Amino acid sequence: MAAVEKQAYIGAARWWVRLLTRIRRDFPLAILDAVVLVPLYLIPLMVRFEAPIGRVPTPSRANYLLNFRSFIFVIIAIHLLTNFSCGLYGQMWRFASVREARRVVVAAGIGGVLVIFADIVMGLWPYGHRPLPLLVVGVGACLAVMGFGLIRFYGRLFAFKRREVVETPARILVVGAGEAGSLVLRDIMRSPDCGLRPIGIIDDNPKKIGRALGGVPILGGRSSLPDLLGKLDIDQVLLAVPSATSELVRDVAGACEKEDVRLRVLPSVNEVVNGTVTVRDIRDLSIEDILGRQQVDTDLVAVAAMLRGRRVLITGAGGSIGSEIARQVMQFEPAHLLLLDHDETHLHDVRADLDGARGVDTVLADIRDQGRILHIFQSFSPEVVFHAAAHKHVPILETYPEEALATNIIGTANLADAAVESKVSRFVLISTDKAVNPVSVMGTSKWFTEQIVRSLRPSSSAFCAVRFGNVLGSRGSVIPTFLKQIQHGGPVTVTDPSMARYFMSVQEAVQLVLQAAALAKGGEVFTLDMGEPMNILELAKKLIRLSGRVPGRDIPVEVIGPRPGEKMVEEIVGAEEERLPTSHPEISVSYPPELGRASLRRAMWELEAVASHGTRQELATAMKDLANQNWLDGSAAAGGAR
Repeated sequence: MAAVEKQAYIGAARWWVRLLTRIRRDFPLAILDAVVLVPLYLIPLMVRFEAPIGRVPTPSRANYLLNFRSFIFVIIAIHLLTNFSCGLYGQMWRFASVREARRVVVAAGIGGVLVIFADIVMGLWPYGHRPLPLLVVGVGACLAVMGFGLIRFYGRLFAFKRREVVETPARILVVGAGEAGSLVLRDIMRSPDCGLRPIGIIDDNPKKIGRALGGVPILGGRSSLPDLLGKLDIDQVLLAVPSATSELVRDVAGACEKEDVRLRVLPSVNEVVNGTVTVRDIRDLSIEDILGRQQVDTDLVAVAAMLRGRRVLITGAGGSIGSEIARQVMQFEPAHLLLLDHDETHLHDVRADLDGARGVDTVLADIRDQGRILHIFQSFSPEVVFHAAAHKHVPILETYPEEALATNIIGTANLADAAVESKVSRFVLISTDKAVNPVSVMGTSKWFTEQIVRSLRPSSSAFCAVRFGNVLGSRGSVIPTFLKQIQHGGPVTVTDPSMARYFMSVQEAVQLVLQAAALAKGGEVFTLDMGEPMNILELAKKLIRLSGRVPGRDIPVEVIGPRPGEKMVEEIVGAEEERLPTSHPEISVSYPPELGRASLRRAMWELEAVASHGTRQELATAMKDLANQNWLDGSAAAGGAR
């Protein structure tokens, strides 16, 4: 019983503490309301007696002023209680909206009605006449609305004026009068402290030109951008088109570059959360915006049917591609996801990214270990395998070809054999454009992995490969290298002015992987419509400009010559391959010439022998010779024959 009484006492004490804290916090505002009520009711009274509105009724002016001294306390009490009941205290008025403004009007209105009622009642007793004229009370109540509102919103008005004087907002021109543009304009108008002032909008829809969006005029189409930048003295351009193509981005970026105007963008469709954008989402232009194309339109139904409720294994799960595959696969609710990698740090990182996801396990293993891989497949019984584990750095593998052989070729063979024995339904190899007419050890090793995977034709399984170009932002790729060089003041090193590469975002690459897995029937090599390759020298210059510097003046660019194993321009599909359409408009399929199983085994035995007894140079030469030798045996299939 004593414990119950103690808890009740503690609860009551806490209630009083909260009440006193709130009173102390709201006391200054209540005092200010009380003080402002005195002139708001006194001024109408004085004007009433001074204005020529006919004969002043009895009692005399002196009596009304005497009544005012006592009745004002009734007025103050009524208004403060009404304000408290309507929630005018305990609010953060700095962030008040129309809803809070409506509360001010309601509170003052109710308070005014109650004051009028009190004036009438007290006219019967104790005064014998109304303490104040009804006209004075009514005008005072109306003035109370403005007084209470001014007290609560004056801070915001004053702060806005002060910011406007101290900080000159940037004059911005918005590109895009769609939903995203409307949302961000509305948020800019509601956030005067963001430092942005919309001057105009451009949009390619002729029906919108000449109209206004949120009070901002739509001045013309994309072609009018260069003229408007100088004419309107624009400081920034905001590209408010989340689905913008690379062509649109490059056109707008080019116009801004000529006029030395900063270009900022809204996030892409894939980055937008809940379909809404705010002024906080505005970011600077990135290289992905310039190089990226519209994302692959994934057939979600087909991918979901392949993954939902299945056991999925991802090798190289800690890498750029593997970790993104893991994130996207989890959206389709697999029964179990196993992440395999030989690097414990990367494995830990991707597991942390999926923290909270159910049915996710990790395994630290090396695909070179045939017995370990076979045991993992037998224990886990995967139904879908995404093979992303590989060595990928061209110059390093030129020096250490035995590592490319052990990991890329032998490791893939270990996985493929285990997959066949475990009867997986889908096996997807992550390949590269360097596997086409390979000149490097890395490209040669990936050519062999394609041959290994495509040589398997189990009746209940579909083994395929997916090729793509450079992945933006992946570890060791050219763009992070350039960015580090720029950060250190240069020079930015380019191997050759004529060198060009295909680029795609990691999200786009993984969507291709998932879509290919859903389309696969066995033996295919899938590729994405990559557009035109990007010149590396121009890429370096664009990155320098994105950093706010001038190529050649602020950051030097040096041509150092091609590194071992590099080609001037990569090919996504070989000349001997026939590129065929698929049911997906952006994905094509090809069937490169194959080695027969016997020839493939013989080639791998030969490479292992050279690795055991020869030099690294001899192994590198043997790998390249075998990959480029036209030695198809009788069991080989011609490219495109299906």
